[in-house]
Amino acid sequence: MAMPRPTVAQFAYGSCTVVFSTFALLLLSRTTSGAGIAVVAVAALALGLLVALKVPGARAREVAPVRQMSTARTRVPAASAESVRATVPAPVRDGAREPVRQRAAS
Repeated sequence: MAMPRPTVAQFAYGSCTVVFSTFALLLLSRTTSGAGIAVVAVAALALGLLVALKVPGARAREVAPVRQMSTARTRVPAASAESVRATVPAPVRDGAREPVRQRAAS
């Protein structure tokens, strides 16, 4: 069985949790040693993984049951050429045109 891929929400919540918890833990612990920073990083990664797993994942969609089609075919009347044709009215034009306004040559 294949492992499902994480959703966008799981990825976003997990990543934000790792970044913000690392920042907060480093500020609160005031550690400067390499071992202390490594412990904070591992703790933040574990917390981010926990948050990402607790976010609801993608739900499987239910498939609607397939209805059986009847064996008897119903005949659909063919459309006539007149019912398919569409007429588009020509644009209405007035006899008066709008005057063209140009700048006078100086």
